[in-house]
Amino acid sequence: MAVMKVIEVLANSEKSWEDATRKAVKKASKSVKNIKSVFVQSQSAVVKGDKVTEFRVNLKLTFEVGG
Repeated sequence: MAVMKVIEVLANSEKSWEDATRKAVKKASKSVKNIKSVFVQSQSAVVKGDKVTEFRVNLKLTFEVGG
């Protein structure tokens, strides 16, 4: 039986929510091993003037605990 753990991660990107998600997984994988899935809990954006300047995601990463 596998034991899983969930952590919450925040990330941002100037390109898209998808890019922010990819950045979060890439950065988290440097210290968290065996990431199995990601759940995008929420998305938001920063607007300056009439332009979206930053995309933000709040993620839940699930990974398998070694054992």
